[in-house]
Amino acid sequence: MSYTVNCSILLTDLPLLERPAAAKAAGFDAVEFWWPFAESVPADRDVDAFVRALDDAGVQLSGLNFNAGDMPAGDRGLVSWIGREDEFAQNIAVVAAIGERTGCRAFNALYGNRRDGQRPEAQDELAAANLVAAAEGVAGIGGTVLLEPVSGTEAYPLKTAQDALDVIGSVRAAGPQNIALLADFYHLAVNGDDVEAVIEAHAAGFGHVQIADAPGRNEPGTGELPLQRWIDRTYELGYTGRIGLEYKASQPDPFAWLARAASA
Repeated sequence: MSYTVNCSILLTDLPLLERPAAAKAAGFDAVEFWWPFAESVPADRDVDAFVRALDDAGVQLSGLNFNAGDMPAGDRGLVSWIGREDEFAQNIAVVAAIGERTGCRAFNALYGNRRDGQRPEAQDELAAANLVAAAEGVAGIGGTVLLEPVSGTEAYPLKTAQDALDVIGSVRAAGPQNIALLADFYHLAVNGDDVEAVIEAHAAGFGHVQIADAPGRNEPGTGELPLQRWIDRTYELGYTGRIGLEYKASQPDPFAWLARAASA
C-alpha cells in the first residue's frame, strides 16, 4: 500500500509551497493537489515555483486537478460550465505541461455544478466534449483523466459511481480510453452508494482511490467507515495505484493514525 498526501486539504497551516516538504518530512514520497493557482492559466513564474517546491522536497506529484473554479465559494468544476469553454481548453494545456515536467499522470476533472439558466442536457453535452478534449490533451504524456462523484454539494450531478461511469462510458465511446473513475470512498459512502459493491465490480479499473472517514471527513479511525477493509479488498481485486489521503485533520498530528493502524 502506498499513500499520497493531498496537500490542498492537509498541512494547510503552512503556505502551499511548503507543504510538499512537510509531507516528505512526515515520511511520504508523493503528494497530490487540487488546482494550486488562482487562474486557469497562471504566470510562468508561479508554475516554476510550484514545480521547484516539488523538486526541492523530493516528492512525486501523483495527482493534479484541472481548475475547478472558486472551490471555497462552492464551484466544483468547469467541465460542464457553459461559457467557460475557452478557459477550460487553455487549462488543459497548462495541466499537460505540468504533468510533463513533474511526471504526474493522473488529472482529476471535476464535472461542475448544475447552473441556473443552463439546461442540464446542454451542460452534459459540453461536459462530454470537454472530457474528450482533456483526455486527448494529456494522452501525449501518458496521462489519465479522472472523474469522481462528489458529496456535500446538491448541485453537483455525479453522486454515485454509476453516475460517473456512465459519463466515462460516453467519453470512451467517442474515442479516448484514458479516462477512469476516481473512487473517493468518503464521497461514495456519504452519498449512500454501496461502496463494497462498487469495489467488487470496478476496483481493478479504478483510476485512483481517495479516503476520509465519515461522519466528519476526518482521518481514518475517527468515524464509522471500514476503510482498511475496503482498501485491502481493492488491492486484492487488482488495483495497483496509491491511496490518496484527502481528509481534514482533527488532531495536531494529521498522520498519527498511521502509527496506531500499524501497531493494531
